[in-house]
Amino acid sequence: MNSFTSTSTRALAGLAVVGVLTLTACNDNSSSDTAKTAAPTAPTTAAPATTAAAPSATASAAAPTTPAAATEPATGGAPAAGTGKDAAPGTTAKIGDTVQVPFSSGSTKGSIAMTVTSIEQGTQADLDSLKLGDKAAGMVPYYIHYKFTNVGTTDLSNTTLTHIRGLQPDGSGAQGVAIFTSFPKCTASPMPPGFTNGQSAVGCFVSLAPAASKVAGAEYSADPYTIGKGVVWE
Repeated sequence: MNSFTSTSTRALAGLAVVGVLTLTACNDNSSSDTAKTAAPTAPTTAAPATTAAAPSATASAAAPTTPAAATEPATGGAPAAGTGKDAAPGTTAKIGDTVQVPFSSGSTKGSIAMTVTSIEQGTQADLDSLKLGDKAAGMVPYYIHYKFTNVGTTDLSNTTLTHIRGLQPDGSGAQGVAIFTSFPKCTASPMPPGFTNGQSAVGCFVSLAPAASKVAGAEYSADPYTIGKGVVWE
């Protein structure tokens, strides 16, 4: 609902997702410089997550920036980007819709327009390079692509979008993956320098589901939202 949100392998070290557990993909020859994406918790291996039963995912490649904020209204009563009104807890939007949500990172607070642009199914072979071991056996990766735009007055440079989780069809959290190595299939990183009003960036979060299921949606549950009462795209 492990996604808005550019450089470094610190990639959304806090991109939170609630799931069965969190796996960490590391490159034996590379160090992991995590950024924040705190989220629900229940990691199986070191994954920067921080909420009970909520795995987090981090990607390592830089997320490109693009100009202009998206303004397409969301469903379920969610306000469009830049309206000055953040979506209420429990808001449901369609994938592709843009929703305005509050953003906070430490003492930095602002407002962003967030869009889950697509959820792409990968293949089990995609995971080979991540060396996740037996815990990923029988799991299929899904790539949650998102875009986020600064619609507030605060400079959000070098902060990180967090608390995004993949959702299975029954609403349960999918398993997140914390990635501390190169994974071109799906990357995410901190907001770039100069991330002021009107600036946009994109990112991707890796979520796993059993072959018999799938990742059908995503939830953003950062403060003031909570898991199960965040903004959902499906």
